[in-house]
Amino acid sequence: MTDSSSREPSRDALTAAAAVSSERIEPDENAWTRRLVLFLRVMAVLAILKGLYHWAQVTGFVGGEEEAFENQTMAWQTATIYFAVIELVAAVGLWLATPWGAVVWLTTVVSMAVIELMFPGIYGGSLLVVVVEALMLAGYLMLAWLAARERPP
Repeated sequence: MTDSSSREPSRDALTAAAAVSSERIEPDENAWTRRLVLFLRVMAVLAILKGLYHWAQVTGFVGGEEEAFENQTMAWQTATIYFAVIELVAAVGLWLATPWGAVVWLTTVVSMAVIELMFPGIYGGSLLVVVVEALMLAGYLMLAWLAARERPP
């Protein structure tokens, strides 16, 4: 009788250990979706910083007197105001992980790349900016594709 009672706790312990280990082995069904949302939140923070930087340029908080907003070309002023507004709108949508937020953010990414490549006179034509924007776009597309594969059609 003492022999069977000593066996029972060990079976329970083994069953509990097996249940815990099987929980660890099971893949998380929404892992890529959570990673996508995390990526969107990081991009939202970056969009806020970029938007605030553009507003700082407009209001004169950054740059000297010769770099003042009024002293810039009309194309530079237009692009700066465009990005000051659209980056902050994209940041709200990205933080909320809404479809329109991703669309607005994709618009900002493509717009900045086009301005840097096609109109180098506005912001200087930095290829580094284009590469960073392309990497962010590729990261989003990869995560969105992997997250979509998690959900059945």
